[in-house]
Amino acid sequence: MSKTVIITGASTGFGKVTAKKFQAEGWNVVATMRSPEKETELNQLDNVLVCKMDVTEEASVHQALALATEKFGSVDALVNNAGYGALGVLEGASEEAVRRQFEVNVFGLIKVTQATIPIMREQGSGVIVNISSVGGRLAFPYFSLYHSSKFAVEGLTESLQYELNPLGIKMKIVEPGAYKTDFATRSLDIYGKGPEAYHQAFDEFMAFMSNLNSSQNISEVADAIFKASTDDSDQLRYVVGADAEQYIETAKELGTEGFIKMIRDRMKG
Repeated sequence: MSKTVIITGASTGFGKVTAKKFQAEGWNVVATMRSPEKETELNQLDNVLVCKMDVTEEASVHQALALATEKFGSVDALVNNAGYGALGVLEGASEEAVRRQFEVNVFGLIKVTQATIPIMREQGSGVIVNISSVGGRLAFPYFSLYHSSKFAVEGLTESLQYELNPLGIKMKIVEPGAYKTDFATRSLDIYGKGPEAYHQAFDEFMAFMSNLNSSQNISEVADAIFKASTDDSDQLRYVVGADAEQYIETAKELGTEGFIKMIRDRMKG
């Protein structure tokens, strides 16, 4: 019998490519998104259920899981992919911007995980893959809200493995680098550069960001998520992308202070 995966945030980017990957590998796929009525591609594929899920709304989460189990019977893997990045000067961030970043990236992920665990616990098996980022291991300027949310996902996942592994449920973290998705457009909330004292440095950083051009293939991320879901190993973290690997290795070599100095120097051009 085919296995079933639930993927959050499957309308674009990593989520959509991952849904296609699992479907091509013969899995049943539950592709969840906030506006399933706008989807025109995934709902044309065999064994793919496109349904609504807003990870910030508990009723929406439980309804999607009910539809998934009704149609396919089991949930063998959960890919917590839904998320976005908030960018700006913390001093200028509204309470709404702060709360929204954590509602989606952390509390939403927790809601979906809590709702899925009982299904996997009763089965005695399952894999939960949380999509973090190289930004869950290292921090860069003006992404303080995003980084803190991804650092939280890292700690949550690492701790949960102790609770869930004895029940047959594996925890995984996938940490992509920079890829051409809508992260820098639709999924990036630029909440501002704050008081004037920050403007010059913030503008320099944004100019630096605009010159970054990742040629990495997004399919690498889908492949890593599929591997994490199926390799039956105790490996916890999966780093994806040459840039992510290089940054993490450089941070190990330079230490925290040395890495911070390197990033500051790069921002100065």
